[in-house]
Amino acid sequence: MGAPEENDAALLRAVAAGDQAALARLYDRHAGWLQVRLTRRCPDPETVREVLQDTFVTVWRSAGAHRGGEAGGWLWTIAARRLVDALRARERAERYAPAPAPPAPPAEDCVLDGLDGPGGVDGLEFGDVGTALGRLGPELREVLRATVVDGLTTREAATLLGIPEGTVKSRALRARRELRAALARLAGERGGPPRPVAAPSSSPRRPLGGTA
Repeated sequence: MGAPEENDAALLRAVAAGDQAALARLYDRHAGWLQVRLTRRCPDPETVREVLQDTFVTVWRSAGAHRGGEAGGWLWTIAARRLVDALRARERAERYAPAPAPPAPPAEDCVLDGLDGPGGVDGLEFGDVGTALGRLGPELREVLRATVVDGLTTREAATLLGIPEGTVKSRALRARRELRAALARLAGERGGPPRPVAAPSSSPRRPLGGTA
């Protein structure tokens, strides 16, 4: 029998010690779903490739900062911020000829798509939360995804979505109110108490409307 597969924490410890083979195994394990999620936020494949490469360069340099456990959420936080950096750079380069905004993601993609990562997202599932999110407007879903799923600051979410920071804050507050109301209505339709909305636990999160 072969040796047991190393978990993410073991691979990251090896990367922190300078093991390039461990980095390659980590890449093989996570690059696929990271690329899918990045592509949903950026339609330019070249930018996605660069962001994915930058993500693993960052992992190589800062693997020792990982606190243990599965690496999915930690990796996605790095990738989302590298994407923000890339979008800022592209905005500066194209200041006088801005590209059209990418199309809004489909509603089902907004059901807290951390489910793409290995093992899903603890505390969230398709069902009541997905139905409630489907009743929100697309602008509110985008803010929820950026600030809750991606764990971005208000400033980073504003850059990613192309809206002012104040708009991110107001939409985040409104989205939280409307999500709670939608869940309460769903519970009322079934005649039971509303289910609490649990925050995803696979990556660090900031409160909705938080600042940088």
